[in-house]
Parts: sequence; C-alpha cells; structure tokens
Amino acid sequence: MFFASDNAGPAHPKVMDALVKANTGYAMGYGADPIMAEVRQQIRDLFEAPDAAVYLVINGTSANALLLATMCQPWQTIFCTDVAHIHEDECNAPEFYTQAKLSLVPTTAGKMTADALRTKIKAEETRGVHGPQRGPVSVTQVTEKGTVYTLDEIKALTDVAREYGLLTHLDGARFANALVALGCTPAEMTWKAGIDAVSFGGTKNGALGVEACVIFDPKLAWEFELRRKRGGHLLSKHRYLSAQMQAYLADGLWLDMARAANARCVQLAEGLRQHNTARMLFDPAANIIFFDMPRRDHQRMLAAGAVYYVMSGDPDHGDPDEMLTARLVTDWSMTADGVSRFLDLLQG
Repeated sequence: MFFASDNAGPAHPKVMDALVKANTGYAMGYGADPIMAEVRQQIRDLFEAPDAAVYLVINGTSANALLLATMCQPWQTIFCTDVAHIHEDECNAPEFYTQAKLSLVPTTAGKMTADALRTKIKAEETRGVHGPQRGPVSVTQVTEKGTVYTLDEIKALTDVAREYGLLTHLDGARFANALVALGCTPAEMTWKAGIDAVSFGGTKNGALGVEACVIFDPKLAWEFELRRKRGGHLLSKHRYLSAQMQAYLADGLWLDMARAANARCVQLAEGLRQHNTARMLFDPAANIIFFDMPRRDHQRMLAAGAVYYVMSGDPDHGDPDEMLTARLVTDWSMTADGVSRFLDLLQG
C-alpha cells in the first residue's frame, strides 16, 4: 500500500538487466557509446522528428533547468504555473541555471488557460530596460495536480507563446502517463502542438534514473551541450544512461508501465468515490489523486501501514473530524491486490 510517489517504486527488471548487459567491456564515454546512437534514433523515430537533438541526463530537475537555460536569456522571465514543479520542487535550479526569474500563472485544477497566460505575458516587458523581458513558457504534463492538458489546450498555450515570439518547453516527467491517458502520439503531444523542447521522463515510470532532453530545433543543440557540460550533467560513463533509455523504449515497455500505473489509479478513484467521507479534489486523469478525508481516517490508514503524503496539517494531532488533503500516486509496479487492500482498509 505504498502510494507516496512514483519515484519510490522499483526500476523495471528489464531496465536493470540492460544495465548489467551494458556493464561488459569498454565503451566510449560522454555519450559516444554505441547504445546512445541507437537511443537517439529511437527517440527521433518515436517523436517523428528526424532532426531533433536528443540528450540524456540523470534527473528531471537537470533536464528542465538545462533546457530552459538553453531557451532563455538571463534578463528574461519564464512563464509557468503557480504549482509547477520548476517553481515548487526544484530548489530554484531553473533560476540558478537560467539566471532568469519565474512569472507564475494562476491555475484551475493545476492547469493554466491561454487567457491567463496571455494576461501574464502582456504584464511583462512593459518597463523597458528596467523590467524583465519575456522568455519561454513551460507547461507541465501531467500537471502537479494529476490533471492532463488536452492537445487543444496545449496548442492554445503554444499559440499564445508564438504571438509574442516565445518558445515553449514541456516538463514531461510523467510524459508517458499523459500520453496513454490522451491516446495520442508523442509528436501530437509535442511539436505538432507547438512544443519546442521536452523533458521526456523515465525515472518516475520504471527507470533507475534517466530523462531525455529532446530539442526540436537543432540550432539550440550546441548551446545545450555546452550548458550540460558546464553544469556538471554530462556523465562520463554515459552508457549506463543510454542502456536504461534503450530498455525503457524497447517493445513499448514505457507505455506498458504507464498503462499499468494509470489503471491502478482508476481503481483507486473508483474506490474513493464509494467512501462516505473521502472527496477527490480533481478528476484524476493519469496516476495521481488528491483527496480530502477526516484526520481520524488518515490516522487509521497510516497506522495500518498505508504510505502516502498528507499535504495539509498534522495527521497525528488535531480535531479528528478536520478534513486534511492527501495525495496518492500509483507507479508501474503497484498491483491490483495492493490497491484492493488499501480500499478494503478504507472502507474499514
């Protein structure tokens, strides 16, 4: 009954096997290994983007920060939501690497609208040399509230960005979960919808630690390479990143794992709807649920071994009837039986 985070789940055995297989003999470092050449082509084929620049880093924070730095000048501002991972959970790494600021767009259910984005963009670049200049837009998919932008919603945001000559970045830490939820292709969710660069996540979906930085304009490639090296994120024994990504993509494993995680989230949501005192805050679209429940129920669940984050208040102290917000996240390895045990305990 472990629902704290998809970061906490195991890596898939096929990913681990690929690492063992790659750990034989010698291979050139820094991305010159033969596996990386195959991975680069795999990702280009996957995104229907034969000229895309493809690079690997070890985590999502470095992927987001390095891509945004490549797309941004230090005197600019990056437009993102007020709940974006780059704002709330990356310890100012984007600001550190870009030397820019973040302009926060208000959200509904974790998503910004085209109108809200336009309003925020129009408010900047109004003070000449004294104020921040307009920079890239960053969109999180799946959002931090477990919701998913439709293709039309993404296109509406990128259209606004293009009105002002701005690039758009997609934070796809849970890219696969969003993709299977929408039933679309990687190209449709990215460059065909106006996205210029994507952090293509693997770590949260069964990899040990690897993310792909996919840049659809190859003119940005060399700057990214320099920033990756300067920032300390060019791994010398790069083949261990390459091997993970190769296994992740092989035979659609990445999609199979996302489907499994999303299916367990659907099972959880159905059970929560039947509980008298639990109330979901957003309609879960992928593998994350936010819900309110009385403190007494949280105490009972946590004491019985359920593991998840209570996001508001102290679950151990206070009014037993006070409603506290919590988050449940399912990963590829969560079983139907594990969800059933949680729901049976919930119904108590």
